[in-house]
Amino acid sequence: MSLSKTYTTYFFVLSVLLVVFLLLNISLGSVSIPLDEIFNSLVGGTVSKDSWETIILNYRLPKAITAMLVGSGLSISGLLMQTLFRNPLAGPFVLGISSGASLGVALLILGSSIFGGFFLVTMYANWALAIAASVGSFIVLSAVIIAANKVRNTMSILIIGLMFGSLTAAVISVLTFFSRAEQIQQYLFWSFGSLGNLTWQELTIFGIIYLIGVLGTLLVIKPLNSFLLGESYAKSLGINIKKSRTIILVITSILTGVITAFSGPIAFVGLAVPHIAKLIFSTSNHKILLPAVALIGAIILLICDSIAQLPTSEFTLPINAITSLFGAPVVIWLLVRKKKIYV
Repeated sequence: MSLSKTYTTYFFVLSVLLVVFLLLNISLGSVSIPLDEIFNSLVGGTVSKDSWETIILNYRLPKAITAMLVGSGLSISGLLMQTLFRNPLAGPFVLGISSGASLGVALLILGSSIFGGFFLVTMYANWALAIAASVGSFIVLSAVIIAANKVRNTMSILIIGLMFGSLTAAVISVLTFFSRAEQIQQYLFWSFGSLGNLTWQELTIFGIIYLIGVLGTLLVIKPLNSFLLGESYAKSLGINIKKSRTIILVITSILTGVITAFSGPIAFVGLAVPHIAKLIFSTSNHKILLPAVALIGAIILLICDSIAQLPTSEFTLPINAITSLFGAPVVIWLLVRKKKIYV
């Protein structure tokens, strides 16, 4: 079998798995719904119970689509960061974008203890958390882009991103110290991550911004492949290092920022999935890897969400706990394996 046919087979299998786990994700929950009823609902047919149709269309389908967008978006961002920094342990949150979003939410939820009634009133608005997270992400993004234009060394950007993360964590700690128990609990629940809180209107906006970020990756496939052999090699191919680096940072920030704004910080998926894709496809060509990580990331988060729902139970585990249980062993394995980690 030729290499191209092998890749085609892999993508076909992943596409089938995506559909299977999408249907299973919609089927499982506190109320089990037969797969044929789900299919009828999705194609506009008749569902035997009105309550099932309401659950499918208003709750489980938006949640499943959110899981696919979040999983694929984080995985693409992780691949971009690992390639740009040539670091197998770089993830979508190394730029501090997620930390900025967390700070925005912390100021909204915890800030009322310090800043008074304005924050207390606005935090009950429908879009308040998403807007606060978006503003925090944008501020950190702006700072990172400015820093990227000032420094020549790509690793310096990584360090700057980590410092922004430490700085925002310190501010959040101060806010937490002065906050009431119920405020801390609300912020803690947000930090667990959630896939099931979006309306169709919010999901549409999420999807549009996600699509902009994903389409932007088409502009950087050649630079990403050239970065694998170092910036000197990329320059020899005529790649504009500063421009390409800025585009990659903006794409990652768009995807990470919108995901954190609408779903909270979700760990490990963006770090682990790119390595899984490289092991399966045995290639470093981003023309293959970008769609591969998108599919694998979507599948894995659908699986994690299905587990988090605790089928037949009324309880739901934090999605962050499940993704970490999946991701941590992968990262540990990468660290202790004897073979060289290739980015």
